[in-house]
Amino acid sequence: MKKIIALILCMLLLCGVVLTGCNEGAQSSQGSGSSSNGSGSGDSADPMASVKATASTDKYRNFYQIFVHSFADSDGDQTGDLQGIIDHLDYLNDGDPDSGDDLGIDAIWLTPIMPSKSYHKYDVENYYDIDPDFGTLETFDTLLAECHKRGINLIMDLVLNHISSNHPLFQSAFKQVQEGKLDGDAQYFEIRSGDFFSFDTQVIQITPGYVCEANFSQEMPEWDLNSEKTREEFTKIAKFWLDRGVDGFRLDACKYFTNPDTDGVEFLSWFMKTCREIKPDVYVVGENWDDDSEIEKLFKSGIDSQFAFRFAQSTGAIISAVNGKKGKNIVEKVKNYEDKMRAANPDFINTLFLSNHDQVRVANGLQYRGLSYEKFTAGVYLLFPGNPFIYYGEEIGIKAENTTNDAAFRTPMVFDSDDMPTIFVNGIGDEFTTPKHGGVKQQLADENSLLNYYRRAIRLKVQNPELARGQMTVRDLGDGKIGAYTVDYEGSELLVVHNFDPDKTITVALPDDVLPNAEIRGDLVATDDDAQAQLHVTYEDGKLILPPHSSVVMKSAA
Repeated sequence: MKKIIALILCMLLLCGVVLTGCNEGAQSSQGSGSSSNGSGSGDSADPMASVKATASTDKYRNFYQIFVHSFADSDGDQTGDLQGIIDHLDYLNDGDPDSGDDLGIDAIWLTPIMPSKSYHKYDVENYYDIDPDFGTLETFDTLLAECHKRGINLIMDLVLNHISSNHPLFQSAFKQVQEGKLDGDAQYFEIRSGDFFSFDTQVIQITPGYVCEANFSQEMPEWDLNSEKTREEFTKIAKFWLDRGVDGFRLDACKYFTNPDTDGVEFLSWFMKTCREIKPDVYVVGENWDDDSEIEKLFKSGIDSQFAFRFAQSTGAIISAVNGKKGKNIVEKVKNYEDKMRAANPDFINTLFLSNHDQVRVANGLQYRGLSYEKFTAGVYLLFPGNPFIYYGEEIGIKAENTTNDAAFRTPMVFDSDDMPTIFVNGIGDEFTTPKHGGVKQQLADENSLLNYYRRAIRLKVQNPELARGQMTVRDLGDGKIGAYTVDYEGSELLVVHNFDPDKTITVALPDDVLPNAEIRGDLVATDDDAQAQLHVTYEDGKLILPPHSSVVMKSAA
């Protein structure tokens, strides 16, 4: 009798194992996501766990803007430096695109690093060296090598609109003009007779009869961009850095690349041609906060990218759409913007961002609404096509405490909120406070932190190259709070769906003509607390069930 009972128990146990295996298989075949705030590794139910990420080999990248003075201080002098960046590269990218143990950054934009007496370095005194506050050319070479070893491209800020009044070339021009000589070094600069400029143009007075245009500051005289001498100098500057291994440039103040003898399109066409002759795959992005028509016009130069300013900041299109629950509306706006710019330059790469060193930090406009708003807004802009630009500290929710001073937008990166940095930025020091969500160390330990949401969102983009490179088509799923679009890249199509409602789960039908035989590739759920951590997007019987502030990427099953 005991043998019979034992045999029955063994059979029951065996059936239980088989049934459990069958149930797991059924759940996996639905393609449902799992917790979307952590890295996703180690969770067999998470579709992202089985998708391999590969390093980018083209210009499409996930960028990280570093304001060098404020990022990381390696030597205790209360100023960030290049060695500090080197010391924290593994945080950005550990060299293995499939590890999931880093932020997933594969390109960096460094704000100006050339010698200057200002802390921001936008008034350059020498275009062929590194400011001693930040390091040396040798340190820069090490940074480049360490970046490239990890698959990170590096672009540097290049200031071509103006120069420092302390630059030897301008000092020489100033002296020559005072001596009545206008055919020497004065040819490099916008030096004209005093009545040449309009009354509202800012100028530097050189003599009673001659002035130099200086719209940004009395310490920043402007180059003559049409001068052959200037263009010869710019060619030498570009070659110096590109030959050194720099992958491209962020061009400051493209809006002002014009004078009576040239315009921005002509000058930028020349500059892009010059750079591509030196480095064919150079990547160039311009700062242009003008209206769409002027940005569109400047794309005719062939420049790769210009920052999409109207989508940025708390008053910009993306955050306004998140706050107003206008999912369909923001997808249409991005699509319309892309169509206009691509008509001017078929190879244009969109560059969405939320804030930068000249703007109030994005956390100021989102944090009071709750953590889910910070997360969801990031997911929305990161998943759009193109190259997103993350401003350092955005991923941990750093705020600007004093919004009347630009320096407050540039306060230190916080790697450990239990050991706050002592970097002082143009008088701002004690005014910055511990980030609400903690520093990098604290947020890495919290599976549902803002930082881990960013890591997962970027990983989702790296796993699916169509997201960055694909052509958008808006998809109407019948609810204005749903933002949906497909992206097509080399015959492969993905569907992205966002639920902009912060409170309600929304169920939408997914017709076959939108994406046939669909399955989930990965999801993001922007939760406020740990109690909601296991919420995820599901897809059953042709219907998507989207929790509040959630996003999903889908693809036709093979």
